[in-house]
Amino acid sequence: MSNKLNHSMSLATPDALNITTKQKIALGLGLIGLFILTLALFNTSFPNKGLFLTFALGLIVIGTIFYSREAYLNKLEGIKNDGVWFKSISSRGFWGWSVGIILTAFYIVLYFYPQYLGLGKDGVANTGLISLFDPLSQLLSGRNASQWFVYGTLYTIAILAFGYKFILKYRHNRYQQIRTVSVMFFQLGFAFLIPEFMYIMNNDLPYYDLKSIWPLNYYIFDEWSVKAFLSNGNAGLALILFGVLSIFVITPILTYKYGKRWYCSWVCGCGGLAETAGDSFRHLSSKKLSAWKLERWIIHLVLVFSVVMTTAMIYTYLGYKSNDFWLTRGVFISLVIGFLTIIFAGVMIFKRNELGRDAKYGAIGFFLVITLLLIMHFTGTTDQLFYIKSGNLRSAYGIYIGSIFSGVIGTGFYPILGSRAWCRFGCPMAAVLGFQQRLFSKFRITTNGGQCISCGNCSNSCEMGIDVRHYAQKGENIVRSSCVGCGICAAVCPRGVLKLENDSMKGRINPNEILLGNDVDLRKLVNEN
Repeated sequence: MSNKLNHSMSLATPDALNITTKQKIALGLGLIGLFILTLALFNTSFPNKGLFLTFALGLIVIGTIFYSREAYLNKLEGIKNDGVWFKSISSRGFWGWSVGIILTAFYIVLYFYPQYLGLGKDGVANTGLISLFDPLSQLLSGRNASQWFVYGTLYTIAILAFGYKFILKYRHNRYQQIRTVSVMFFQLGFAFLIPEFMYIMNNDLPYYDLKSIWPLNYYIFDEWSVKAFLSNGNAGLALILFGVLSIFVITPILTYKYGKRWYCSWVCGCGGLAETAGDSFRHLSSKKLSAWKLERWIIHLVLVFSVVMTTAMIYTYLGYKSNDFWLTRGVFISLVIGFLTIIFAGVMIFKRNELGRDAKYGAIGFFLVITLLLIMHFTGTTDQLFYIKSGNLRSAYGIYIGSIFSGVIGTGFYPILGSRAWCRFGCPMAAVLGFQQRLFSKFRITTNGGQCISCGNCSNSCEMGIDVRHYAQKGENIVRSSCVGCGICAAVCPRGVLKLENDSMKGRINPNEILLGNDVDLRKLVNEN
């Protein structure tokens, strides 16, 4: 392929499958960096760990940047999803499955067997890959690295490097550039640097990613975490209050004004990785009706599980008598049930018509939660809840949802299930925000059906499995609980059919308005509005 500007817009050109010499060099640099990390994994002793770590991470970043510049700056601005179904890595081919298996294996070792990464326990020095990151950890927080520090560093590097690639790919769209810079900023600052600096200022405070909100942030309400916060005076109390306000005040207000995109596409680290490193796999998300039905059941069952497990976790360390603390087990269960009842009653009274048949499933979920909470309260003992030891119950949510689903499956399966499998099927935070977005958000994606040419770019690029073209062909607004408002559907539309908007609640859902051909009197419609 020539290095000159390629004006071809053909989807069938062989250029879509080839890479240039410069891209091959960039790939080689990145692979050298990965090779250094692999050598560390197998306990290779480096004379200067700080230098070799800098060298490894630097080569990975430089390789990604050079590859991206060569891939996109030699093409015209605009849609560049050509060839994705012809590449092995992005079409569930050999390289796609290979990357998926490697990522999944890494997550399994990270979560369950960190000793194989070189984690030292009981005062024993780190070895292997983790020891290579000790100099950076010492620089930022004055302590040796853990497997989570290694993971956080690699996670942040991936979002920054592939975020730059994403910005180049969608440089024709200002919205995409701004939101990508946003997720890069929040990951680097709030998820990576600030917790490390907080440890320097007060090493008794537990790790706290300020942008991580319950139910995504499940550990803030664990007993050891609450005690650590309360033992640190006003600073710890302020962090707990901020966490509670984030759930009940900040989140509903921002979702009302901007939809769930304010979090899922602008702030969240899971979404940040999916949008940057996972961008090449977004088209793999299934658009089948069966997948959508499965999604609705699984994600809401995970939310039910999260509510029950969080309540049970707090319940385990509360007392029976008000002499110790006014918030007894009985008072706590009553408050939780009362709050859930108020929400359920409000939705049924004011939003029953909008929910339609979904109201039945919502009622089933509500009564399931209430039943489980009552069973827990009346059958629980000091040491057991649901006939399970309290200690085991506390860790259940973290293991099955926080580790296996979000990490092993959610990220490891990028090349197989698409980049937002966790966000779509498992994230309880996405379920909460989606519930709010569907019922009382001003956000919607408007469509102009008269301009749609049914090219399918929008549906192909939707990482949440929404058949956007179906809405666009009818001129119907897209108001879906699962939509994260990433805006890629609008960015890849060649006709400007789709537009992300925040408007009044009136007319937000318009399932019966079909603007195709001469089906409506446009002058009459304009005069009515």
